[in-house]
Amino acid sequence: MGIAIWWIRRDLRLSDNQALHAALAHSRYVLPVFVLDPALWNSGYTGDKRRAFLLGGLRALDAGLRARGSRLIVRHGRPEEELARLRDETGATAIFTEADVSPYARRRDEQVASLVPLHLTGGLTIRPPEAVRKADGGIYTVYTPYNRAWRDLPLPDARELLAAPDTIPAPPPIDELDSAILPETPVLPSSVPFLPGETEAQRRLQHFMTEGIFEYARERDFMARAGTSELSPYLRFGMLSARQAAVAALTARDGAQPGPKTWLDELIWREFYMSILFNFPNVRRESFRTNLRHIAWDNDPDAFAAWQAGRTGYPIVDAGMRQLLATGWMHNRARMIVASFLTKHLLIDWRWGERHFMQHLIDGDPAANNGGWQWSAGTGTDAAPYFRIFNPVLQGEKYDLHGDYVRHWAPELERVPAAYLHQPWMMPIDVQQAAGCVIGVDYPAPIVEHARARERALATYKAAREQAQATL
Repeated sequence: MGIAIWWIRRDLRLSDNQALHAALAHSRYVLPVFVLDPALWNSGYTGDKRRAFLLGGLRALDAGLRARGSRLIVRHGRPEEELARLRDETGATAIFTEADVSPYARRRDEQVASLVPLHLTGGLTIRPPEAVRKADGGIYTVYTPYNRAWRDLPLPDARELLAAPDTIPAPPPIDELDSAILPETPVLPSSVPFLPGETEAQRRLQHFMTEGIFEYARERDFMARAGTSELSPYLRFGMLSARQAAVAALTARDGAQPGPKTWLDELIWREFYMSILFNFPNVRRESFRTNLRHIAWDNDPDAFAAWQAGRTGYPIVDAGMRQLLATGWMHNRARMIVASFLTKHLLIDWRWGERHFMQHLIDGDPAANNGGWQWSAGTGTDAAPYFRIFNPVLQGEKYDLHGDYVRHWAPELERVPAAYLHQPWMMPIDVQQAAGCVIGVDYPAPIVEHARARERALATYKAAREQAQATL
C-alpha cells in the first residue's frame, strides 16, 4: 500500500477533496505536494494579486495539514521532474490529482504520466467536461440546452460530499524531505477584500446561504450592492469545491426559489465554459466563430491604455476598471460593460482584454475568462450577437441608479449631480465648476462618441462576416 503523493493544484482544501480521498483510500501514507511551476508562476497571464492569494491559500492549507499530523511539501521546478524526484526519494507508488481542462494542464499531465503513475480524479468541476453530451455524443456549444442536459443528469447530493479527514497519515521520512519555503512576496494588498483559505471560503458560503442567495436573482446586477456571492476566487483555487457550492444551491429551500436557481445557473455557466475549453482548446488563441476570426481590429494603444487605467470618460466603465486595479476583482455586470466597451466601442482585440483581466483578477480562470470575453465580443460560443453593443450610459443608469458605485471608484465625480453622473460631459460649464469636476481637466472627456463607435463596430463586424462568407 506504501505512499501516495497528493499533487495539489487547484484544490486548496481538505473538505470534499476527491483527489485527497482517493490517495487516502489507495495508500497507507499520503504526501501532500505543491509544485511551484515557473511556467505558470512567471506567465504573462498572471499577476501579483493572484500570486499572493495563492500563497496565502497554500499557507492556510499547510496549517490545516499540520493540525492533522502532516505538512505541505513545496517544490520549485517542472512538475514532471519534481514529482519523479519525489517518487525516487520516498518510494511513492502513485500520484493523485484533480483533472484540469486547460491545454497547458493537459500537456503537463501527459508529461507527468509518462514518467510516474498518475491518477486523475474529479473535483475541478461538478461534472467532468466529457460527461454532458448530446444523444449522438456531440458537444453542446449553446448554453441553454447544455444547462438542460446538465440538470437532467443525477444532481449532486449532500451525501456525496466528503468530510475533511481527521488525520492524514504522513510517511515517516516527511520531516527529512526537502521543502522549499514559499515566497514571501508578493503580499496581498489591504485593498483586496478576500482572505485566502478554506476557512474563509466556508464562512462566505454559509453567509451567502443565509443572507444573500434568496435575493440573488434580483440583486446580482446592481454593482453597488452586495448582491453576489463573491465566492469566485475560492472556486478558482478550489478553496471551496464546486460540488459543495452546487449542493448548497440545490438545498436552499429545495433550490426552487429564483435566487438559488439563478446561482446554480451561474455555476453551470462555469461548467459550460470548462467544457468548451476542454473540447475546443483553440479558443485560447482564436475566436470560436470562424466567420469572426478576421475582424479588422483598430488596436489603438493609447485607447487601450486609457481603458486599462479607467480614464475613458465613461464613468461606469472607469469605475469598473478602477475596481479591478484596486481589488483584483470586478462585479460581473461591470465585466460585461467594460468588455463590450473595449471590443465594440474601441475595436480592440478581445485577447488584449482577456490578457489584462488575467493579469489582475484574483479569480482569473482561463475557461471562464475566455468564455466571458468571447461572449462580450460576440465571437464565442453562445455569444451575445455581434450587433449587441452596450450603451455605457444606459447601463450605468440602470445598474447604478443612485451612482454609488461610480462615486466610490471615481471620486472626482462625487459632487456631480445625479442627472449628469453617467454622462458628465453633458454638464454645463457652471455646473462642472460647482461640482469641482471640469471635463477634460478633473475628469477626462469621452475618448469615443457612443453613436459613432457603434456604427463603426457594426460596419467592421459586418465586413468580417462578409469576407468570411466570400471565402467559403
